[in-house]
Amino acid sequence: MRKIFGVPKELKEGETRVALTPDSVAILLRDDCDVLVEKDAGLFAGFSDEQYIEAGAQIAQTAQELWERANFIIKVKEPQKSEYGYFREDQTIFSYFHLAVEEELTNILLKKKVCAIAAESVETEHGELPLLRPMSEVAGRMAIQAGARFLEQSQGGSGVLLGGVPGVQPGKVVIVGAGVVGTNAAQIAVGMGADVSILDINSKRLANLDLIFGGSIKTHYCNPTTILDSAQKADLLIGAVLIPSKKAPKLVSEDVVKQMKKGSVLIDVAIDQGGIIETIDRTTTHKDPVYEKYGVLHYAVPNMPSAVPRTSSYAFSYAILPYIRLIGEKGTQMAIRENEALRRGVNTYRGSITCEPLAESLGREHTEISLLIGFSNLHDKRF
Repeated sequence: MRKIFGVPKELKEGETRVALTPDSVAILLRDDCDVLVEKDAGLFAGFSDEQYIEAGAQIAQTAQELWERANFIIKVKEPQKSEYGYFREDQTIFSYFHLAVEEELTNILLKKKVCAIAAESVETEHGELPLLRPMSEVAGRMAIQAGARFLEQSQGGSGVLLGGVPGVQPGKVVIVGAGVVGTNAAQIAVGMGADVSILDINSKRLANLDLIFGGSIKTHYCNPTTILDSAQKADLLIGAVLIPSKKAPKLVSEDVVKQMKKGSVLIDVAIDQGGIIETIDRTTTHKDPVYEKYGVLHYAVPNMPSAVPRTSSYAFSYAILPYIRLIGEKGTQMAIRENEALRRGVNTYRGSITCEPLAESLGREHTEISLLIGFSNLHDKRF
């Protein structure tokens, strides 16, 4: 059965990215795959329907048409409730799912026996997250940009300039988590001249960052004492801890937030996995990004990279393209058998949860994906 890749318009509030750019579509067409793009799917990212048509894609006039014709759906963010009715058993959906905090969606995927490949769960044998990395890079850099903005007095902040000026101390930035988000946030903060501290439990990682930044940042082992001490001094605190496919641990308690400076800013980049800051009890949007609690501004936008959709769409499209091409060549089942990173990204398959961390987070049973894609199933053409 010929593969038809479908790229729907994103429906999540404030989401402006598109999963595939026209140049990536052209590559898939050269691979003898069909690509169906929903009308205006790339509009907010700066890609017209005409550009997709020139690349060889077909344009679906409605979401229903796209979902009915495509047997492989490529999205940026998780499907929304209005899309659940389109799910069917012969479909594969590839997107950022974050199912550890999306139990209703998980249940629908299981009921409809959809093959759900979570981009955030795709992981190489070396522990790298190739599809999460580009968005983490964008979010980490944007966190400093957003923090600097909301520290302005007109935005409700304390009126601190992160970089300071000669004779005046710079603002203090505290980053909890030294992964991709934290490293990119530190890079921008250091470039602005801020006083930067990073906390993590990985001493080796902290040592590497100390070498990378040449002593221009302070590194601390992360524990309740160092979190409290750092938070009390912070003008901007960024939560940047991720455990793939699991809910984020609550590391910054309500008591810690109460002791922060008035007008300081909290940005929880891990909010799409539940967040690490206890007082961030709801998500916010790009239109209404912050709320105040205990005199501290809380920023909890789960799709930060959508604020710069053109950059983010290119980054995501280029990262996911090799996996899409493999699926186009081999079919879903054979591709996940042959590619370990892709296999680790499968969260649900034929009515079972196949991602162990997800199953643990939801208190469900876990089925090894290898049991579901054995040699006896190699000739099943549904996927």
